[in-house]
Amino acid sequence: MKNYFGAPIKKLGFGFMRLPTLPGKPDTEIDLEKVNEMVDLYMSKGFSYFDTAYVYHGGKSEVAIRECVVKRYPRDKFQVTTKLPLWGPTTVERMKEITAEQLERTGLEFFDLYFLHGLGPDSLAQIDGGAWDYLKSLKANGTAKNIGFSYHGNAAGLKTLLDAHGEDVDIVQLQLNYLDWDSEDVQSKLCYEEVSKRGIGVVVMEPLKGGTLVNFADSVKKVLTDANPNASVASWALRFPIDLDGTVTVLSGMNTIDNVKDNINTAENYPAKLTEADHKVIQTVLEELKKVPTIPCTRCNYCAPNCPQNINIPGILGVVNDYAKFQNLAGAKMNYGRMTGPNPFGPPGVVPAKASDCVNCGTCVEHCPQHIKIPDELKKAVELLEK
Repeated sequence: MKNYFGAPIKKLGFGFMRLPTLPGKPDTEIDLEKVNEMVDLYMSKGFSYFDTAYVYHGGKSEVAIRECVVKRYPRDKFQVTTKLPLWGPTTVERMKEITAEQLERTGLEFFDLYFLHGLGPDSLAQIDGGAWDYLKSLKANGTAKNIGFSYHGNAAGLKTLLDAHGEDVDIVQLQLNYLDWDSEDVQSKLCYEEVSKRGIGVVVMEPLKGGTLVNFADSVKKVLTDANPNASVASWALRFPIDLDGTVTVLSGMNTIDNVKDNINTAENYPAKLTEADHKVIQTVLEELKKVPTIPCTRCNYCAPNCPQNINIPGILGVVNDYAKFQNLAGAKMNYGRMTGPNPFGPPGVVPAKASDCVNCGTCVEHCPQHIKIPDELKKAVELLEK
């Protein structure tokens, strides 16, 4: 595999998206003392890769990189990746302002890797409007040692992007985990194959799917603990992408010292390659997940366009179903909040509807091919997600 950073790096990256915050404080108030402790343990074991972005923790994630890493360790002992957002105004002048701000926030003179943030299947026209040439200029002038993009979308859209610009791409960041591997929506396997066949490096994001693959219903968790009582549930998910050829590193959004200890133990002490027996265990987990009782929503979306309150019914029912499978209430509430909260880049004053906005008119039930009693399910969602 190509040597991107001057020396090989270990396959556990530290994601600065879910850092611990001060008790009772908002997302922007990071507990730097705890982060220092986590960083020190992580780096003491020879790990070195840190991932941040302009928008994480309201911009304070990049500041935490400066305070907890850059100020405390020699520059040749770590790598930093950050990302350029393309939502909102995306003129070249605005991009230059953001990059300058990121260098100031992080206290760095250059980034080891610089991404266009969160490209999707329809991003080609947008990046051809100046963003791609700007990204290349950063590599040419030394501001970025490597360039690429993080991607959220299907394999066909990824192919379109790489057909157009693949020769300039060093690394692509993809969501890879065993739950999404054969997913028709995320298409992790197909996306991974599209990148790796071109000899482009892969940085893995969401190996634990935001903590989802740590919190299971008891019947599902039992499959993993029975297979190996000494292995953490998280270790199964982390090893899955570490096992893949061509992965540069695998990010984990660690927010406690115990997370760091467990992930280091996995990366250092378990065989990188999953055995045939390991794969059978993972397949059993996927089969058990299908047995967990859920709302029989097929996401056909016949209901939502007819809802007088404009409630994202399939999305909300999907969050409830995810909670039933994974028992991750914090993650469910976070996803629900993103779905129903104000969009800072959307029309001013427009706030998406919540489950509690349902007026029980029954129009959705009339249009549901599965005959789901949707108003009743939305009431349950209110109790679960809005309390």
